[in-house]
Amino acid sequence: MKKRMIFFDIDGTLLNHDKKLPKSTKEAITRLKELGHELAIATGRAPFMFKELREELDIDTYVSFNGQYVVYKGKPVFQNPLDQEELYHITKFAEKNNHPIIYQNHEKMHASVKSHPYIDNGIGSLKIKEKAIYDPLYYQGREIYQSLLFCMEEEEDFYRDKFKKFEFIRWHEFSMDVLPAGGSKAKGIEVLINYLNISMDQVYAFGDGLNDIEMLSFVKNSVAMGNAEQQVKEVAKYVTKNVDEDGILRGLQLVGLLDEEAV
Repeated sequence: MKKRMIFFDIDGTLLNHDKKLPKSTKEAITRLKELGHELAIATGRAPFMFKELREELDIDTYVSFNGQYVVYKGKPVFQNPLDQEELYHITKFAEKNNHPIIYQNHEKMHASVKSHPYIDNGIGSLKIKEKAIYDPLYYQGREIYQSLLFCMEEEEDFYRDKFKKFEFIRWHEFSMDVLPAGGSKAKGIEVLINYLNISMDQVYAFGDGLNDIEMLSFVKNSVAMGNAEQQVKEVAKYVTKNVDEDGILRGLQLVGLLDEEAV
């Protein structure tokens, strides 16, 4: 079998709804590595939010911040920070509307407010150890690859209409990812496979969320999880089982990367 490169989203794809790694998923990842395939993570999370997962799976290549910070075997190969001036303006606009913001680089995250129930709920849902540190000026003079804007869905169009240098992707009832216009997991994957000179025919991707739509549309051999949003399933070439129903294993068997007797 030819060597393939396979990208996996984290939440709802590698990790189940309790943020646990299913046994069958870990075993399937191990088998893929034994077969010599190149594995990578493609996520909206910051690198510090999935360090333990990378170590557990022994994967050191990833597309993070929805494509804005790309690392190959531990080495950064692409960085696309948010526009500083636009970030200043959206911060001021959010302050007027009592909408907190978290600023993220590859090492830390800092919040524009000391505390807020939206932040507690949103970040709490990720079940990570890291906490946002209060520093409303943290974004100034630093490369910020992604921000988290906390507001309700009915309020998000105010931002979409006003800040054209940014993309907004809702990932939680109370929060949206804020990334550079034109940024996506697809763009990060494109940069990486061009860097490695890998044919698109050899690339696979698994995902379930709204921020996976561009990735699954871009990658020919794309697989949506059974628990994916309907619009995500519609752009994927294949649809596998739910993450808690051996979805990764079944999806890898579906596309022919693992046989039916695997793991």
